[in-house]
Amino acid sequence: MKSNLNQETARIHRLTSVLTAEQFIANLAMIATIIFWGISYVSIKVAVVEIPPITMALLRFLLASMMLLFTLHKVEPQSKLEKADLPKLVLGGLFGITLYFIFENIGAKFSSAINASLIVSVVPVIAIVLDVLFFHSRLSFMKILGVIIALSGSYLAVTANGKIEFNSSQFLGNILMLCAMISWAFFTLVNKSLRDKYSGLFLTTYETIFGTLCFIPLSLIEYKQWRPFSLIAFGNILFLAVFCSFGGYLLYTYALKRLDVALTTIYLNLIPVVGVVCGYLILKETVLPIQLVGGVITILAIVIINFEMVIFKCKKKYT
Repeated sequence: MKSNLNQETARIHRLTSVLTAEQFIANLAMIATIIFWGISYVSIKVAVVEIPPITMALLRFLLASMMLLFTLHKVEPQSKLEKADLPKLVLGGLFGITLYFIFENIGAKFSSAINASLIVSVVPVIAIVLDVLFFHSRLSFMKILGVIIALSGSYLAVTANGKIEFNSSQFLGNILMLCAMISWAFFTLVNKSLRDKYSGLFLTTYETIFGTLCFIPLSLIEYKQWRPFSLIAFGNILFLAVFCSFGGYLLYTYALKRLDVALTTIYLNLIPVVGVVCGYLILKETVLPIQLVGGVITILAIVIINFEMVIFKCKKKYT
């Protein structure tokens, strides 16, 4: 009897305290990613004043593509792309690079900052629904609870007065931002179907290259707006290329391979929170206490999903 009790106590201890080093590192990777991508809104806002949005995206991802291709050649010289997977990688580049940044950059021009940030918080809902439909993933109570809490936290973080403006003048921008979020959700799911076959570096490199190639003909639409730009604008493009497109996408795909799709997408809810903080520190924009409370609530959602993942993995291992 005593032996059984000790075994049960040990089992409970494992269920509540096991968090693998790999999962811990993957969570750190996601934290770094949302910091880089949160700061990116400031860089985009500065650079787009001098460089049209599609052209800016082309320059950013052209630099990132070269860095990624060089890194892939050094780290994985034997890696090869199977012809059967080419359409999926092209789709990944189209959804995660080309369409996402076209929709986001143009949509942000028409929509208010509050609406643009709030729409980002629908990503977990879209991604989880698509994950269930296409991959028949398990939809648990904890996962649903985490999504609801994350949505609530993002709402408070970006709408200090609780009001959302969806008037007709901003309707187009709101629709474009929503399209960006749907595009990102599809990108996440395309990557999920390939992540057991290729490394994060391999996926990021080829998807970035294909996405960049799609930008080239589209950027010609803006040729009348092409002008010489300042070192400040160039510095922001470098930041976007090195830390957000190169480093950020590598970290994101690393985490995506080791964390549940619901958790990685819920992490994305912290991006507008980081954006609010950066706006306050760098652009001297106003931030209210209720917005910080929203950030804390979103972190709570991440903790809940992490806990659910650990319990699920331990049950599979020890039962």
